[in-house]
Amino acid sequence: MTGFLGRNTKHDVVLLVRDADTIAAALREALAEASPEERPGLERAVALAEATAGATEAQLRARWVRSRLSAVGFTGDIASVAAVKALRQAERTLSLLAAVQLQKDAVAHPE
Repeated sequence: MTGFLGRNTKHDVVLLVRDADTIAAALREALAEASPEERPGLERAVALAEATAGATEAQLRARWVRSRLSAVGFTGDIASVAAVKALRQAERTLSLLAAVQLQKDAVAHPE
């Protein structure tokens, strides 16, 4: 996400890219042509991709927030001010408003 619209600007918009449908379709195609020994792994991969494709945008944003907080070593309460601060440190171009909105998604969609 950094560098997408410039480094020195704060952004209130988070772009969500969904490609799970494309990946699931490619996996289903591979499964149709798979040998018997490849089938179990591909069947599991298809199930995972389809489950991800069914996630809402808020759920995907919540997962992203958790991954970014984890990447910077944050282990505290996700609903805390410290979590917003850690998220903004992880993604320096996030505005305070965007960080708070993302935090709300993460709180509303616990894993």
